Amino acid sequence: MRIAATCLEEMPGAFAPEYPFVPISYGFKVAREHWELQAFWKLRERIFCGEQKIFTGSDRDRYDAFMIPIIAVSCEMGTPDRVVGVVRIDEREPGLWWGSRLAVDPDFRRVRNVGFGPFANEQPRFNGLGALGAGLIYKAVSTANRLGCKTFLATVQEQNARFFSRLHWRTLDRVEVHGRPHYLMQAELTYYPPCKEVF
Repeated sequence: MRIAATCLEEMPGAFAPEYPFVPISYGFKVAREHWELQAFWKLRERIFCGEQKIFTGSDRDRYDAFMIPIIAVSCEMGTPDRVVGVVRIDEREPGLWWGSRLAVDPDFRRVRNVGFGPFANEQPRFNGLGALGAGLIYKAVSTANRLGCKTFLATVQEQNARFFSRLHWRTLDRVEVHGRPHYLMQAELTYYPPCKEVF
């Protein structure tokens, strides 16, 4: 989104600067509304098929039939405006939950301060590079914990393993997924207490 100084555009010869509008408020929630779900699928396809080229055409798989879609949204005046990050969680065995398809819109990867969003999920406030990814991870694990999670796992791309380690994840094994090196990692659930609101 770009904002122009439209009042100057009406003046012949005046310079009308353009600058990128960067929201200062973000929220993390389960995607429920139609536009949220559409944006959830679109961003996944954009990242995993377009940018990373891990999949061709679609990144959907059998776990999407029973997963819970979680999104990061930018907010304007307290109202969700745009989906800027996604992750999914699913329970594959009783008490065993997995997180996957974590992605942040390239335009928002340098956001360092997520502020306080409009949702009463009592998440910590993440600052620094990767703030949106950290918020998505926290919402994912705390949501699963609220739903009875005993173990939360993820296969993490090699370049992101250190980031997860800083967020209280430990490495269990080194694996290959879709022909690329990953780490099988487990979240420390004590760092992610059950959220008070899931949906």
